[in-house]
Amino acid sequence: MLVLPRGKAKVLRESLDRWRESGQLSAEDAARLEADIQVLPFDWRRLARHAFWVAVACLVVSFVSLFADPRVLELIGQLFSFGPAQRCVGFAGLAAALFSYAVLRLRRHPETGFRNEAILFLGVLAVAGGISNLGLWLDTGSGRYDFLFLLACVLYAAIALAARSVLVWVFAVLSFGGWLGTYTGYVSGWGSYYLGMNWPLRFVLLGGVLIAAARSFPAVPRLAFLERATQSLGLLYLFVSLWILSIFGDHDSIESWTKVRQIELLHWSLLFALAAGGAIWLGLRRDDAMLRGYGLVFLAINIYTRFFEMFWDNLHKGVFFAVLGVSLWFLGRRAEALWRLGQPPKAPAAD
Repeated sequence: MLVLPRGKAKVLRESLDRWRESGQLSAEDAARLEADIQVLPFDWRRLARHAFWVAVACLVVSFVSLFADPRVLELIGQLFSFGPAQRCVGFAGLAAALFSYAVLRLRRHPETGFRNEAILFLGVLAVAGGISNLGLWLDTGSGRYDFLFLLACVLYAAIALAARSVLVWVFAVLSFGGWLGTYTGYVSGWGSYYLGMNWPLRFVLLGGVLIAAARSFPAVPRLAFLERATQSLGLLYLFVSLWILSIFGDHDSIESWTKVRQIELLHWSLLFALAAGGAIWLGLRRDDAMLRGYGLVFLAINIYTRFFEMFWDNLHKGVFFAVLGVSLWFLGRRAEALWRLGQPPKAPAAD
């Protein structure tokens, strides 16, 4: 089956008609070839998804812009004198209403997935507003707010499981990362190290834990739908943290990092490359496009980062950017060739 845009399908069918009329193609062969042509339908699904997300973004921008206007703020201040406690309760009620409505829609209208996800996202924002005001309400000046991230993680996780929403689960995992950073920062006195690990190294550990946890999710029916999202976030935490380590190492400050020769950070670059290579190898072995994609992207990031480190000060800028441009050109050509492997063959052009 040859899937073509409407215009190209029309041209190809007209060519088949001309070849049939001129006797270059039999009527049976022309009919058989025409039956293999399928018009590429308009991607209404993608349009719906983008339309809902743009609508949500517009609502958020509208809300922020409204409350950024001093005159509006003055008017609201005159009409309402709500403190953090009242705002927290208000946001909590709004979040409960939004999530209840979203769950109800999921049960009655599961086919409107993008609309349901957009409502869930508004609920996520309402929870964030409620928790931030809860922090202002309960603030004692201690500087400890890690429990707010943990509370957000628990709420988002519970809602994600109840609504079977991957989107809300992503915010749960991100909130857990926020809790890890703020908790370890607080107990270490906001120093650079916790249990001998600096900030990026802690998130390398978090990435590994998330990847390992994702591997066990298929064994639990209620968690199976979260496997890919959890694995993706684990890989993101892992590779971004390794990338930062390959640049700065495990040093405690920028001042100490500037005194270190780049060769002393080589082991982090090698570890980064090994992790990317391992992801590519596993992706090929398991036919996992996500693993391959992460591995290839971050292997390229590693190579170009090392290129900048090694040659930015040692090469003439004209030569530097020429080498960079040529390498990116060949990378683009290779990527285009790989992309074309998955495309249907083009119809032969008419003489």
